[in-house]
Amino acid sequence: MPVQEAQVIPLRPAPSDVPARPTRKIASVTELRPRREPESFADRLTGFVRSRLTGDYPVDDFGFDPQLTDTVVLPPLRIIYEKWFRVEVTGEKNLPVDGGALIVANHSGTVPWDAVMTAIAVHDNHPHGKHLRMLGADLLFKLPVLGTLARRTGQTLACGADAERLLRSGEMVGVWPEGFKGIGKPFSERYHLQRFGRGGFVATAAKAGVPIIPCSIVGAEEIYPKIADLKPLAKLFGLPYFPVTPFFPLLGPLGAIPLPTKWHIDFGAPIRTDLASPDAAEDHGFVLEVAAEVRETIQRTLDSMVAERESVFRG
Repeated sequence: MPVQEAQVIPLRPAPSDVPARPTRKIASVTELRPRREPESFADRLTGFVRSRLTGDYPVDDFGFDPQLTDTVVLPPLRIIYEKWFRVEVTGEKNLPVDGGALIVANHSGTVPWDAVMTAIAVHDNHPHGKHLRMLGADLLFKLPVLGTLARRTGQTLACGADAERLLRSGEMVGVWPEGFKGIGKPFSERYHLQRFGRGGFVATAAKAGVPIIPCSIVGAEEIYPKIADLKPLAKLFGLPYFPVTPFFPLLGPLGAIPLPTKWHIDFGAPIRTDLASPDAAEDHGFVLEVAAEVRETIQRTLDSMVAERESVFRG
């Protein structure tokens, strides 16, 4: 990823009898998250408004705006994360402190809340507060407002070249190989993984020289129990499916409120595709073998997590 134009951030003035400490230059968007004393919401909001008026804020080549994400987008979503879904995270130590990683997760829930909650789990549990750069379907970027917001919050089209570029620059990248087959599956098939395609994500990780982190998400399957699919309406609106749940479309907009299930997100031990030989990405057998390993790891973890929970709503 091209290096952002260097900026100089002044430190607090030193006493006159003590030499001032040198300023520190920030070279990339990834480094824009230094650990410092917490700012109040009012201070963050004031800084955000000032930067918008002056135009002095960083945006990378993919359109990612970290200040907008941290100040405006994440705070309200974090309330849902903490208070509504009450997300519990385990295995956060498996997130690499330095360098990139490809996080591969199961997909479910009819509406992709699981991707949003995983992004917060990564950001809030990574020691450097890294953002999860999610790979989305082209449908997302065709939607008015949502497509632009997705770009601004760090998402990009599910393209191998873009993913590899982000990974090589040290970013955490998220992918959901089940795609619409996973997120739109009926409630009767909950927690049963769909096919992972041809394993293109394995080739991407191997080419970039980063590990794969299997991610297992429990709780998302029950937020919108999908009991039917109105295919004529889906075709009319250009959607992969038009869900029917016990509350939608019967209750109208109220039916779009997700059920307050208790979530558990687990980051598994890294699968070391970064240790593979340089030509491994071109080995079809290797790619399929690792993709199967990732899928089996996630499925096994899901089965264990579902068996251990006592209640859908209490965990």
